[in-house]
Amino acid sequence: MKIEEIKTNDFETLKILFLEERKRTFSWLDTSEFELDDFEKQTQGEYILVAHIDKIPVGFISIWMPNNFIHHLYVDQKYQGKKIGTELIKAAIQKTKFPITLKCLENNIKAVEFYKRKGFIEKEKGRSGNGTYILFELSENIN
Repeated sequence: MKIEEIKTNDFETLKILFLEERKRTFSWLDTSEFELDDFEKQTQGEYILVAHIDKIPVGFISIWMPNNFIHHLYVDQKYQGKKIGTELIKAAIQKTKFPITLKCLENNIKAVEFYKRKGFIEKEKGRSGNGTYILFELSENIN
């Protein structure tokens, strides 16, 4: 696996990955409004790192650099459980500074458990149009 900054030829694969994984992840929401173009809209202006296996994008992390805020972290379902998410966070840490924050919907139990295992601390909870979210913070290298 190789992690590097996004390249133009990654966009088509990542658009599909983003759409499909969001539909799978947020099954309790109405996902009918999710669109292929959401990837570019939701990551505009963000720093994006991509995990490649055999030159194929299998996951990405996008960071809003002014706030060290992880906005998106997605790994293709076929590659989950192979430490790709962990490696993407480690690569992001090298490009940012602590503390790093992110928001995760409380109903996204798999992601909540993942972030807690990695050492993210729950700082607060809030409400969004999609349900309760948890604001997580990481102040040191991940587990």
